[in-house]
Parts: sequence; structure tokens; C-alpha cells
Amino acid sequence: MSWFKRLKEGIQTTTKNKKEAPDGLWYKCKECKEASTMKEFRENFYKCPKCDYHARIGSKEYFSIILNPGYSILFNNIESEDFLNFVDLKPYKDRLVEAQKKTKLIDALSVATGHVGEFNIPLTIACMDFAFIGGSMGSVVGEKIALAIEYSIKHRTALLIISKSGGARMMESAFSLMQLAKTSAMLTMLSNEGLPYISLMTDPTTGGVTASFAMLGDLNIAEPKALIGFAGPRVIRETIKRDLPEGFQTAESTLENGFLDTIVNRKDLKATLENMLSILGVK
Repeated sequence: MSWFKRLKEGIQTTTKNKKEAPDGLWYKCKECKEASTMKEFRENFYKCPKCDYHARIGSKEYFSIILNPGYSILFNNIESEDFLNFVDLKPYKDRLVEAQKKTKLIDALSVATGHVGEFNIPLTIACMDFAFIGGSMGSVVGEKIALAIEYSIKHRTALLIISKSGGARMMESAFSLMQLAKTSAMLTMLSNEGLPYISLMTDPTTGGVTASFAMLGDLNIAEPKALIGFAGPRVIRETIKRDLPEGFQTAESTLENGFLDTIVNRKDLKATLENMLSILGVK
């Protein structure tokens, strides 16, 4: 029945009587704009069932995808402090409280340890959460990576770092920038112990994270179409005043230019990691 005819005959559906789909029932893909059920989306490893677009997910989802059941969360009691009493549009202290309430996370990186695959290969994972202030790398992120490396050395496990970040946390100024050197130095210690480090770059991996631990893996891998770079495309375009090549800073172009070893579909991630760790001799 047309809207005009309904109005003429006095048939109207008030807002309070409209039936809408409950929140969390449907997923709309940002890439192809197609809708699918959340059940299909989750069962497809948080990828669009229509176009295979890899949606951004958090540490909790990555841990469940990669590690066998029974893994443990480590170092979950370390919180950021506002050393500088920093204020921009709002105080940094308030940003931290809001981010913790919104995400139910302590900070932008979580660490877990467990086993991978049927051979139960031990693995320690440090995973970034973009939902927490853009996955920015502050002093807590750097400290947790350092502690994860120390744990890997002590317990003789391989290390996987999953990057998803806008870069250094500018609200911590030099304290944040110091994490580039700190994490890089700690990874040298891991290398000296003969323990493998795999870096997984997801969308987006940019800024100081790319300039430090994200690109230092013994194996550097990425998810399809992930944005990987230092400065973002918009900043580069405005700086050089030129259009950028198609596919610039995607995982595919990064692989083509020799900065990645391979691109791994999320559904194959667990099996690929198990295979890589087996080849590297981790038991």
C-alpha cells in the first residue's frame, strides 16, 4: 500500500510500533555494503561472507582464533598514567577512563600464552586493540611487549605480535616515542636467544608501530588489504601534492615491494602459524 493511500485512509505506523532488527543480529560489510547475519560473520572468522573483507577485530577474537582452548592472559594489571597532565580537547586522564569503560580493556595491548594446533606448539601473543585510543602505543603497550618477550625467553616460547595501530600515543609525548627503541632492543634479546618472532600486520598498521616492532619479525605477515605504512595516505598526498598509485600502502603492495613474506587469510591463520613454527623448530 502506497504512503499516500495509507495516509488518506488513516492507516499509519507510529514509530513506537515499528519493529526493528535487534542490535547485534546483522553485520553490514564496509567494503561491499552487503548484509549478513552475525552468526555467519562470526563463523566466517569475522570476515564478510559475501566478499571476504577482513573486519577489524580485537585481541579476544584473535586469541580464540589462534590459540587452543585453555590459554592464559598475562600482565593484565598494568595501567597507563598521565605523567604530563596532558590536556587537548579533554584531559588524557578522562580519555583513559572513557576508553576503559567503552572497551572493557586496561590498555591498547593484551598478552596471552598458550598452544597452537594439534601439536600443541607453545606461543606467546601480544595483540593490539584499535578500539582503545586507536591502538596507540603508549608506555604500557611498550612495557607489555617487553614483559611478553621476557616471558617468551624464560619459558622458551615463540612470540607473535599482532599490530593494529595508528602509531605512537602523542598524549604521552617522549614517553611514547621511547617505546620504539625499547621494544626494538627487547626483540634483539629474543633473537639472541634463538627464539622466533612473527609479526602479523592487520588493518591499520601505521606510524611508530610500523617504524619499530611491526617490521622487525623473523617473518612478517599480514591480512589481506590491510593498510600498512608510516604516514597515512592522506598526509602523503597533501605533502607531495600528487595522486598516489592504486593500492598504495595495502598489504598487497607491501608484499610486492618486498616488505612482507606472505599474506594470510584469517581462516588459514592458525594452520599457517603452526606450520611456520614447526619449520622454525619450535616444540
